[in-house]
Amino acid sequence: QVQLVESGGGLVQAGGSLRLSCAASGLTFGSYAMGWFRQAPGKEREFVAAVGWSGRKTYYSDSAKDRFAISRDNAKNTVYLQMNSLKPEDTAVYYCAASQWGSGSSLESHYEYWGQGTQVTVSS
Repeated sequence: QVQLVESGGGLVQAGGSLRLSCAASGLTFGSYAMGWFRQAPGKEREFVAAVGWSGRKTYYSDSAKDRFAISRDNAKNTVYLQMNSLKPEDTAVYYCAASQWGSGSSLESHYEYWGQGTQVTVSS
């Protein structure tokens, strides 16, 4: 059974930082691209960042690039999202997801497995 478990969310002031983690089990982690998505209240879920299976290729949304960094540790079956210079508009539930599109993708439909999400709240 595949499980993706996010952690590291919380309440932070604008300008602060958070590091999200997503621990994967039940799949051959190194064969999957990993992505982070988020869903704000009343909005559709949107792509944030993705990393290919090897960690060499990364992709970011326009809102995330220059502030967020995605990385992975295949030895630990874990993907990370370092978020800096956080803004109130970054407030959302953040989800990690696993995709067999090995190079990474921004499309939700390319992801087979999803975590339950972790809440990030940025106060102004």
